[in-house]
Amino acid sequence: MEVIFHWCILGKFHRKAAWAMVAICLSLMGTLAWSQEPARPTIDLAEFVQRLLPLESDASDQTDLYESLLLLYTNPLDLNQATREELAATYVLSEAQLNALMAYRQAVGPFLSVYELQAIDGFDLPSIFDLLPFVTVQPPRMGLRTGWVQPTQHFLMVRSGKLLEQQKGFSAIDTNARSNTRYLGPAWNGYIRYRKSRTGLYSLGFTIEKDAGERPWNWSPKRQIFGPDFTSFHAQVLNRGRVKNLLLGDYQLQVGQGLVFAAGFSLGMGSEVIRSTYRSTLGLRPYTSALEANYMRGLAATIRVGPRLDVTLLGSSTRRDGSLDQAVADPNEAVISSLVGSGYHRTAAERDKHGNISEQNIGFHSLYRLKSQQGQLGLTSLYTHYGIKIQRKAQPYNYYEFSGADHWVLGLHGDYHWQNFHFFGEGARSQSGGIGAVGGLIAGLGKTVDFTFLLRHYDKDFHTFYGQSLAESSRPINEDGTYWGLRYSPSRKWQFSSYYDYFSFPWLKYLVNAPSQGYSYFLHARYKPHKRFSAYLLFQQKNKERNLPNSEASLVPLVETERRSAVLHMQWDKPMKYVLRTRIQYGAFRYIGYSESRGFTVVQDATWKFAKGELSGRLAFFKTDNYDSRQYVYEKDMLYAFSIPAYYDTGTRHYLLLKYNLSNDLRLWLRWSQTRYQHLDSISSGLNSIAGKTRSEIKAQLLYQF
Repeated sequence: MEVIFHWCILGKFHRKAAWAMVAICLSLMGTLAWSQEPARPTIDLAEFVQRLLPLESDASDQTDLYESLLLLYTNPLDLNQATREELAATYVLSEAQLNALMAYRQAVGPFLSVYELQAIDGFDLPSIFDLLPFVTVQPPRMGLRTGWVQPTQHFLMVRSGKLLEQQKGFSAIDTNARSNTRYLGPAWNGYIRYRKSRTGLYSLGFTIEKDAGERPWNWSPKRQIFGPDFTSFHAQVLNRGRVKNLLLGDYQLQVGQGLVFAAGFSLGMGSEVIRSTYRSTLGLRPYTSALEANYMRGLAATIRVGPRLDVTLLGSSTRRDGSLDQAVADPNEAVISSLVGSGYHRTAAERDKHGNISEQNIGFHSLYRLKSQQGQLGLTSLYTHYGIKIQRKAQPYNYYEFSGADHWVLGLHGDYHWQNFHFFGEGARSQSGGIGAVGGLIAGLGKTVDFTFLLRHYDKDFHTFYGQSLAESSRPINEDGTYWGLRYSPSRKWQFSSYYDYFSFPWLKYLVNAPSQGYSYFLHARYKPHKRFSAYLLFQQKNKERNLPNSEASLVPLVETERRSAVLHMQWDKPMKYVLRTRIQYGAFRYIGYSESRGFTVVQDATWKFAKGELSGRLAFFKTDNYDSRQYVYEKDMLYAFSIPAYYDTGTRHYLLLKYNLSNDLRLWLRWSQTRYQHLDSISSGLNSIAGKTRSEIKAQLLYQF
C-alpha cells in the first residue's frame, strides 16, 4: 500500500489529476487501509515541550500546557473530523501545511490511513513524524453504546512519592524556637487518575491528589472538600444531534486569543516562534490536571444552532483559596486581599484558606464559521461573582487592580485565511472600562519562510480572571507590546528561527516603582541530517527594568536588568534500542552597572529500551554564582508527571527512571532522583528546608489499562 502512495505522489501529473489518481488508489486499497493502520508512536512529552520551550524560568507555568498536550496525545485527533483549529493546536504544522491538508481532504475525501499524509503537498517526513502521535484515522463514527464497550482509552493510574531527607515541616517542634508551626499530614504525596473515553463520543474521569504534608482525609462539602485534599471529576458527551459538547463537572473553555477564556493550549514565547502568536478556538475541554485553580465546576454545553453557528452556555459554582484581611473603610468587614493558587493545604493557616471563598460564573460564547473554514467570528461574555469582596492591599502598584465582588468582561474575536496568510485578533472590555486587544498575522512566504507579527495592548485597568493571552507578564494587564517572529527552512536538514519582542508597562508593577519597558530576542538554529541525530543551538536575551535591590534611597531608582541564556543540545536515537542526549546550558544575570551572576550546566541523558520497557538516567553537573543565575532543565519523568527543577550553587543532579511492563495491561514506573550541593548547609527555606547538602526523592507509579 505504501508503494502505491509513493507512486501516486511521484507521478508528474497536474495537481487535480494527481488527486484523482490518489483517490483511485485509495478506493482500490480501501479494504486494506484500516487493517494496516500503523500503531501511533509513543512520545516523550517532556522532551516535546522542551523543544518548544527550551528555556524556562518556572515549571508551574507550563504544567497546564503539558496536561493539554497529554490530553491530545491520549485522545488523538481523527484526521477526518479534526478542524483546522484543532490541528493548529498541535504546534506541528505550518500555515501552508494546514492549507494543504484542508485542500486535500476537501478534494480527495476522507482519509483511509495516516499513510496518506505522504501524499499531501508540503508534508515532509519530519513533520509527519512529529504529527503522528497526535492524530489517527478511525472507522466511521459509531454509536454511543458501541463506543462505551470499545473505548479508545480506559485506565486507572496510582502514583506516590516522598523526599528521603526530612524537611523542617515534619520535624519535632522546637520549644525554644519562635515558630512552632509544622505540617499536619504525612510526608508522602499521592495521586490517582481514572479515565474512560472514546474520541468524538464521550469522556469520563476523575483525579485525586494529595501533596506532601497534607492530611489524607478531610470532609467539608461546603468548601467542596470531599475526602482527599483535591478531587476533580468530569463527564462529557460529544456529537449527539444538535448537542455538540455537553460537560458536567470540571472544565475549561479555550476561545479566541485568550482574553476572556483560556485553557492550557498556549506556548508563550519559545522556539516555536510562529504558531506561538495564535491560540486555537478549541471550545469546552474537560479539566484533568491536578492544578487547583483556573478551572470551572458545573455544567456547560455547546449547541449547534445552525450549519455554521455554535452557541456555548456555561454555569459554574466553585470554591477558591484566598487571604482575608480587614476592609479599609470598615475594619469589621472581611475582604479578599489576594487569591491563592498554590494548592497547598499543609499547615493550619493554609487549611483555613482552603475553599474559603465562593465563586460563581455564568458565561456565553457564540461562534460563526465562514465557508470552507476560511475563518470565524466569535462573541464571548463572562460574569463572575465572589462571596466576599476583593480589595487588594493599599499599595501604589495595586491602584488599578480589580476591587469588588462582581465583575463582567465582554469580548469579540475573529480570524480569516487568505491563501497562506492568516489574520486574527480579539478585543475585550472589562467592567472597569479597561480594554484588552490582540491582533496579528501568520504568513507562509513560500515553502521556506514563515513570518508572524503581533500587537497587544492591555489597559492598566483591564481585568480578566480566566484570560491568558500572550504577554510578558503573567497576566494580560498594564502592558503594550510588539512581537515579530521569523522562521527560515532552507532544507530538510536546517531550520533557523528568531523573534524580537518589545514591551512596556504604563503603570507600576510589583518591585517596579515606576512605568518601565524592555525587550527580548531569541535566535535558534536546528540541524537534523537524518532521523537518528538532531541538534540545536540557541541564544536568548531579555532586558527589563526593576527596582535596584537593597537601595537606601527614599525613592528607589529603576535599573535595567539583563538576562542572557545559551544552549547547545544534541540527540542520538537508535529506534527501539537507545536514546542519548547531551546538553550544555549557560546563563547570566545582572543589574547593568553592577556585578554579573553567571552559571552553567552540563547534562548527559541516556535511555535504554528493551523488550518489556526502558531504563533512563541523567548525570548533570552545575555551577552558578547564586540563585539569580539558576538553571532550569526538563527531566524525563513518569507518564502524567512533569519535572523541571532549578539547578543552583555548585553540585550534581542525577536520576534513574525505570518503566516496566508487568503484563499487557499493567505498567510500572520507579524513579529515584538526587541533587548534591557543594556549598549549601541547608536546602530551601522555611518549613521546606532540609539540613545538609543532599536532596533525594523516590516515586512509584502503576497504570492499569482495562
